[in-house]
Amino acid sequence: MSRLYADIHKRIADFELDVLIESDASRIGILGASGSGKSMTLRSIAGIEDGVSGRIEVNGRRLLDAAEKLNLRPQKRNVGYMFQNYALFPTMSVLENVMAGLKGSREENRSKALEMLSRFDMDAYAERIPGELSGGQQQRVALARIMVTEPELILLDEPFAALDGHLRDHMQVEMLEMLEDYPGQVIMVSHSRDELYRFSEELFVLSGGKILKHGETKDVFGNPEHEEVARLTGCKNFAEVTVKDKHTLEIPDWGVTLALKREIPEGTKSIGYRAHYFEPVWGDKQEGCIKFDLARVDDLPFEKNYYIRPEGAGDLICWFVQSDQQRNIDERGHPDYLRLSESAILFLR
Repeated sequence: MSRLYADIHKRIADFELDVLIESDASRIGILGASGSGKSMTLRSIAGIEDGVSGRIEVNGRRLLDAAEKLNLRPQKRNVGYMFQNYALFPTMSVLENVMAGLKGSREENRSKALEMLSRFDMDAYAERIPGELSGGQQQRVALARIMVTEPELILLDEPFAALDGHLRDHMQVEMLEMLEDYPGQVIMVSHSRDELYRFSEELFVLSGGKILKHGETKDVFGNPEHEEVARLTGCKNFAEVTVKDKHTLEIPDWGVTLALKREIPEGTKSIGYRAHYFEPVWGDKQEGCIKFDLARVDDLPFEKNYYIRPEGAGDLICWFVQSDQQRNIDERGHPDYLRLSESAILFLR
């Protein structure tokens, strides 16, 4: 079983990276906004970030141990790093790019590189240069160059950031297929929650150089605990609450008091509620309902986004309705209320 231990410390001016990643998951995600320390974490593991202290181990092999003054060069770490722009050598052929990291004889390297290109269905492009390839083909070459060296760990630094939506989705699926047979660990950093939800088994959420939350990816989305984590995982609605007792909370801005079956976690100060999870109600007000006071509607290709005025202060409440549910609204008209589902409430500290 593969295992990563990375206790990383680095200070630049007013920014301090202080993270501990300990995982035996095959696919690890790191989620965070720009400037949170995601790429710096990857560069530290790869050995291309200067001034890093702490300890980094891959499968029990030490790459960095500041206390022992051990710091392996990147070439000695056996870690594959894919940059955002793939960093292919522009004047070298596809074959030469894949051969670049190999240490054997030229004939051995050529044979090994061609075999790897064949695995990625790129052997027919061996003599082309990167500029003659599509973005997806360049990504295949970059991954082939990494895989041919048989690394223990692969690092992906926002590999889809520069792509448009359709190509990004297509290449995410392709990359997952290409990595299916890889036995080691893969870490991908991204600011896209959808990419990491699809890719990762375990998720680490970074903010300001610190880990706010980590765990199995679905658990992090289902119980973010912190408002910033909830925002990064796509939640749109937040409101302060007053906890009356272990099963009752009041949401003053939304004009709602909820009697809940589950126990409210200690320290709850606010809630989050994802925009797709409201239930429309026509007729009389029911328990757990928000008055439907429409402020505006954004009509998008595959859904409508409704923005509702809260009864008190606070931001507009977002309700996002996909096309199948929208047909019901078109027939019946706007609802009178929106009901909160207890199972969809995110308790936040």
